[in-house]
Amino acid sequence: MSLMPRSLSLRLALMFAVVSTALLGAIGFYLYQSLEREIAWRDDQALLGRLERMRALLDDSDSIEALRERPQLYANMLGNRDNLLWVLGEGGQPLIEINPVQLAIPQLPLEAQPQLDDLDDKARLAWVHIERAEGGLTLIAGKLLAEREQMLAAYRLKLWLALVVGALLAFLLGWLVSERGLRPVRQLTRRALAIDVQHLHLRIDDCAELSELRALSDALNEMLARLEAGFTQLSRFSEDLAHEMRTPLSNLMGQTQQALRRVRSLEDYQSLLASNQEEYERLARMINNMLFLARTEQANEQVGPEEIDLAEAVEQLGDYFEGIAEEHGMRLHNEATGKLRADPELLRRALANLIANALRYGEAGTAVTVASQCTGDRIVISVANKGPAIPPEHLPRLFDRFYRCDPSRAEPGDSGGLGLAIVRSIMQLHGGEVRVTSDASGTSFSLSFPR
Repeated sequence: MSLMPRSLSLRLALMFAVVSTALLGAIGFYLYQSLEREIAWRDDQALLGRLERMRALLDDSDSIEALRERPQLYANMLGNRDNLLWVLGEGGQPLIEINPVQLAIPQLPLEAQPQLDDLDDKARLAWVHIERAEGGLTLIAGKLLAEREQMLAAYRLKLWLALVVGALLAFLLGWLVSERGLRPVRQLTRRALAIDVQHLHLRIDDCAELSELRALSDALNEMLARLEAGFTQLSRFSEDLAHEMRTPLSNLMGQTQQALRRVRSLEDYQSLLASNQEEYERLARMINNMLFLARTEQANEQVGPEEIDLAEAVEQLGDYFEGIAEEHGMRLHNEATGKLRADPELLRRALANLIANALRYGEAGTAVTVASQCTGDRIVISVANKGPAIPPEHLPRLFDRFYRCDPSRAEPGDSGGLGLAIVRSIMQLHGGEVRVTSDASGTSFSLSFPR
């Protein structure tokens, strides 16, 4: 379970506060380190300056005893209880000592150049060893670190307080800014909530001035357009399905009711059953086609591609449709060549639907031609026939379910207006597409498969 709040504005405010806190903390840390280094440098320079002044006093005095008799000369250099001063003789005995906190005399190496070091984290010391006529002297100047630590501790406390207050202000300001900045998102939400089944024609266009939301609103509008088209198609499909099923059911009911009005002969009942059988077969074909369409449109439906010899496959279909072609006074031409990887059963079904459609609407005395060609990375199979041109207004809807250019031309053995819809579903399963062109010279359906 995520620990982040579920509100986007609160998430943005929290992230803004975290980033601001990290930035303020980095700046505070840098300032603290800079202040600490600056104070330490100033203290070191002050200690080295005291050593130089103490050396100058010694040079100006006749002896160390004369300087000890005039303590005001060096005592004024210190100014407060945080400063230390030792002048040590050859044996390390203190000749001059200013030590208000009674620290033990440090044991330091003799160095001709001024040196700096800490004394047990209590004091900062600077010392130097000088040679005089009466003997060597070690000058030690020091400063207690307690005052510096107190000042730095107070500064750290102020930094922490500033960091906490800055984080709270960053969170509050970030929340206010995000609330205002996300106002178009809430408007988009309200606009989307107003769209339902009865208002699929509405579109989201209130956020066109924001580039980030423009992409989202465009995507939602495209989705709404697809939903509207799908819902319209579904409504039309339901209406067409009811119409298609009502006709055979009405025929069955009417014939049965007519037969039951009086006693019929055996031949009449046999004729009725034969007629009913045709209607049952028509309903069965329609149901099977609908089940096939539903199965092919499932997301997990897969095909089993095999290498198919197109000339042989079309030849087999030609043998099957030879009798039907003779009944229509037409013939089949096989001009397909090459090989194709596809599902054999689905390919035969798609070609069979197109050939049956071409024979049904072709002119007597003409031929139905099945040909193939390779164009770039596609293999195109075409089924062409000579016949009346399909009006242009019908072409975009030819592959819709139950759509017929001329509903009055329904025949007993047809696919119930689902043949071309099945062809399109089969091509979608193969990652291809189906197209149609129609003019005065004839009609041609083409199946485009990827290589």
